[in-house]
Amino acid sequence: MLEWIESARKGNRDAFDPIVRHYSAMAYAVAYDKLHDRHLAEDAVQEAFAEAFIHLDQLKQPEAFPGWLKTIVMRQCHRHIRKKRLRTVPIDAISRAAGLQTDVSDIVERREMLGVLHDSIAALSANMRIAVQLFYFHGYSLQEISAYSGTSVSTLKKRLFDARSKLRGTLPVADFVAVFHQLYEGGSNMLHIVNGDSVADKLRQGVVQGDILVWREVYPEGPVFLDPANKANRSARAQYLESAMGIPSEVYIEGCLTQEKALADFHNYEEIVLWFEHDLFDQTMLCYLLHWLSQQKLGKTKISLLCIGAYPGIELFRGLGQLSVEQMKTLSGTWQSIRQEEFDLGAAVWEAYCSPDPGRLVELLQEGRTAVLPYVHNAFELHLSRLPSTYNGLGIVEQTTLEMVRGGADSPLELFEHVGNKLHELGMGDLQYWHSLAGISQGPHRLLNIEGLEAFPTFEGSAPSFRHCKVTLTELGRSVMNGTADWVAANGIDAWFGGIHLQGHSSPWRWDASSRRIVKIV
Repeated sequence: MLEWIESARKGNRDAFDPIVRHYSAMAYAVAYDKLHDRHLAEDAVQEAFAEAFIHLDQLKQPEAFPGWLKTIVMRQCHRHIRKKRLRTVPIDAISRAAGLQTDVSDIVERREMLGVLHDSIAALSANMRIAVQLFYFHGYSLQEISAYSGTSVSTLKKRLFDARSKLRGTLPVADFVAVFHQLYEGGSNMLHIVNGDSVADKLRQGVVQGDILVWREVYPEGPVFLDPANKANRSARAQYLESAMGIPSEVYIEGCLTQEKALADFHNYEEIVLWFEHDLFDQTMLCYLLHWLSQQKLGKTKISLLCIGAYPGIELFRGLGQLSVEQMKTLSGTWQSIRQEEFDLGAAVWEAYCSPDPGRLVELLQEGRTAVLPYVHNAFELHLSRLPSTYNGLGIVEQTTLEMVRGGADSPLELFEHVGNKLHELGMGDLQYWHSLAGISQGPHRLLNIEGLEAFPTFEGSAPSFRHCKVTLTELGRSVMNGTADWVAANGIDAWFGGIHLQGHSSPWRWDASSRRIVKIV
């Protein structure tokens, strides 16, 4: 949002449109609370944005925009108060003004409850009412509301807590939870679990309170097990990751023991928040944690989830690591409590992912109940497309790599960037990709030649010459691309895909890209 404001200050008219969309509900809520008239509030907000745009060059600091806009909105409200005696409107109109995102069936089903809800909100004090409407109905974070209203985050938390207490006195608790998704006030006795050091470092810069645990795993690579703590299982995985990606076994095992000990102390926290993204890398991690947590007696510990697949202003969203500290602050407090159906789905997906039979995962994805974790379906379907194809034996990563080379990409770094962008829903890291690239560019039946290659990068770094390597297709690579040769038949395979281990010069499981389904070869 700061980028849009900065751009608009420099005269970019188009950049002002997303600013209006982002802050309009906030401005309207404040204007309506002052004027108690839908039409007057709409007029005041429209006039306030017009005034803000005209005088935007006078705003010296973009981060001051929310509070500056509120001042303009309030000035427009006072102008309307002086001009015209206010009239009242039915409380039912607030449902439209508040921007509730419900379809017709939801409106019919919840009409009576919403009536009680709006009556109850109307009875709150003005400060509580605005905090509840902005936080719940419009989805603004506590930091955004604070910047707009000039009220500290701690005060807003207290208002939300008091409002919830008052509303519980007028609403059945079960209905309150269903309608409000358990409003969150925050706290310091929390554990935030994230997928990388970059995200953790940003969270520590005043984004959240509490402890942060970086979960270091690469579940899309190598063998995975329902009981990863089993000594034999852990040893098998450690050996694979060392040989395939150069991660020293002792480093991997020590890291597993450390993070598992931290997770086992979950009962020391009032709440655990899982911060994850839409891609396969994160979705496997999320499902593993949900599987583990579903087997624990959580007691009073609350488990929450923040999982996103896009962010305003970022055309190609690759992950939370792209966001600035200020952007991360807009997400803080927007997580939702994990329900039993989400625990159940996460556990079921992890068990299917660990199975040697991909049919279990296919069946689960086809059942239609993956909506409670909205990124699961696409991520794990993309996982299945990594299996050898019926067309030429290539998985989606290798197929895309050869297509990029045929299209003109001729260096490993360029390939990593282009393939990573096209298959961003994999969330593939560099060591993962180098392992894949090595598999098709080494040995007697290689699909690619890499001129000038001394060694692929490892866990400890890469040789300078790697940046100057040149990649070209081999004759076999062209034949495989044309579908006249099969990569598995020509080269053989020894690879893990979750719990599936494929070995030899034939594969019992193939991915049919045209029908997007798994085919069993008898």
